[in-house]
Amino acid sequence: MDFKKAAILGSYISKDYAEDLFRLLATYRDISASEAASRLNMHIKTVQDFLEAMTFLDILAKEEVFEKKRPYYRYTLKKRRITMDIDLDPLFEVQSKPEGKLSVNIREKKNAGARFTTARNNQYISSVVKWTGEGRERKERKINLTIPQGKFMYHLPFPSADFQSVSEIMQIAEVDKNNTSEILDIVDVLLEYGVIENK
Repeated sequence: MDFKKAAILGSYISKDYAEDLFRLLATYRDISASEAASRLNMHIKTVQDFLEAMTFLDILAKEEVFEKKRPYYRYTLKKRRITMDIDLDPLFEVQSKPEGKLSVNIREKKNAGARFTTARNNQYISSVVKWTGEGRERKERKINLTIPQGKFMYHLPFPSADFQSVSEIMQIAEVDKNNTSEILDIVDVLLEYGVIENK
């Protein structure tokens, strides 16, 4: 199950009426949205949305029927057990081939308007603050850094210095290769906010 479907399932399962609707579906061979709404004294649109969501998730089956030339749907429960199984492997696969990103040359961007807060021992950066928007719409975006990220940022070349690759900065900062994915993540974020630049 992907995150989109898991979010839909979680959203509807958490409703107070979810168990009552499933009880009806288990009791009746098939049921329409209007019948279920009437039985539970609920708004038909609420019931319809629930039934359609469960159909989308392949938990229910629906069949179009005609009564007095007016079509409507009847819903049947397809499963007696619902499990949420989310595969996180693809998220790791994205980070498993960082070679290209490690060779990107970066440095702090001139006049970026960012504020770096140094940790008490002055060995790493603890957070980066960047203001976004203009006028009354200006908002402060504070990003707290992990210690490996803070060490990396502490050794980021100044705007007047030469560009260095991500891997070179990691070596200088003595950041373990096991932290590569979180370093690349913060680089992406700070590039997006214009705190650092690349070439």
